[in-house]
Amino acid sequence: MKVSRRQFLSVTGAALAIPTIIPISALGRADRPAPSGRITLGAVGCGGMGKGNTGDFLDLKDCQVVAACDVDKQHLATVVGKVNLRYKNTDCKGYRDYRELMARGDIDAVMLATPDHWHALAAVEAAGQKKDIYGEKPLARTIGEQQAIVRAVHANGRIWQTGSWQRSQAIFHKAAEIVRNGMIGKVTRVEVGLPDGQGGKMVPEDTVASTPPAELDYDTWLGPSKMMPYIKGRIHGNWRWNYNTGGGQLLDWVGHHCDIAHWGCDFDNTGPLEIEGKGVFPPADTVWNTCTKYRIELQYPGDIKMTIAGGHPDIRSGTKWIGTNGWVWVDRGAFEASNEEWRDYRRLPENLRKVKLPISNNHHRNFLDSVKSRQPTITPVEAAHHSAIPGHLGLISMLAGRKLKWDAQTEQIVGDADASKLLSRPYRAPWQIAGYAG
Repeated sequence: MKVSRRQFLSVTGAALAIPTIIPISALGRADRPAPSGRITLGAVGCGGMGKGNTGDFLDLKDCQVVAACDVDKQHLATVVGKVNLRYKNTDCKGYRDYRELMARGDIDAVMLATPDHWHALAAVEAAGQKKDIYGEKPLARTIGEQQAIVRAVHANGRIWQTGSWQRSQAIFHKAAEIVRNGMIGKVTRVEVGLPDGQGGKMVPEDTVASTPPAELDYDTWLGPSKMMPYIKGRIHGNWRWNYNTGGGQLLDWVGHHCDIAHWGCDFDNTGPLEIEGKGVFPPADTVWNTCTKYRIELQYPGDIKMTIAGGHPDIRSGTKWIGTNGWVWVDRGAFEASNEEWRDYRRLPENLRKVKLPISNNHHRNFLDSVKSRQPTITPVEAAHHSAIPGHLGLISMLAGRKLKWDAQTEQIVGDADASKLLSRPYRAPWQIAGYAG
């Protein structure tokens, strides 16, 4: 049946004259999906990476940041203010206790950017509250805590993305695919170069014990870690350089370059067989006591040897795979290979991609897409777990002063009860990981 233009305008005009009862916010703006199409997110940890990650999620139109949590009032106010300014409202609510934020039924996912010593407690709580999780690397402060996170994520069917964002960069993707497709032959050796030293500059006045500032809940900030006097030089960013709260350059970076090494070798679900680490440590009672120079030799299945080092000139920063027919080296913004043609590829040409690694052009976008599809992210929890294990075991070997044997299937140190104690750490009361600890 044909409808004349006059009839059409008559009908649509009558329809437009009926007052709408649907709020415009429910329809979404022209450049923004309706609320039903958005993923609501809470940010836990508002300093450093937390502030940066929150900004990245704010730039994604199908994500709505609705809450933030931090035990530092200034950090919290900064992020809440940034969110509300972006949305031009005051809807983002601030919390001091992450458990209150995660108990909200209207939050789909959380971004976790706490210091390392808080990773396990926050992640396990989030998984138990059925939140999908974007979590910073390394996965946790110890292997035991990492195992608890993996169990919790699996038991609750959660999507996990690790902040090992190098997998979402074309240069690292290309390098890993070259290796996975056998273009350098059989891999025989891998070199992983990480930073040495301690990543901050010590200010003498920040090394003296003092009263915590009023804006910081220091007792909660320490959480499960051993009680220590407040010293400004070992919090906010500098927590990385004390083993009570962080893991030094080794654990801070192993989730980047070792993660890429594992990606290229297809080691996301396995680990080394033998580990021997040697390092240089400051006195244990200094403000910054993490290892300043280190070298870890590892033996992997398939007779592949790996060296992870910081402060050794023969191991370049980044990841290098050496095979029977060539080699590839990649770092941030840098790529070299035995075959010069490979340098000109942005990504590996389709005809060479017999093994196709997943492609992500934006790490935060990849997380949101996986939340919607329920398919794994480019850096799922298993990858994060296994990428960090070499760093943890290397540190344990350094502290124990001997070579270790590792059973990658049972995830246990073989025949060394004393070294095995370092797979976990005691928690300060009343904190505990309920239900998922090994």
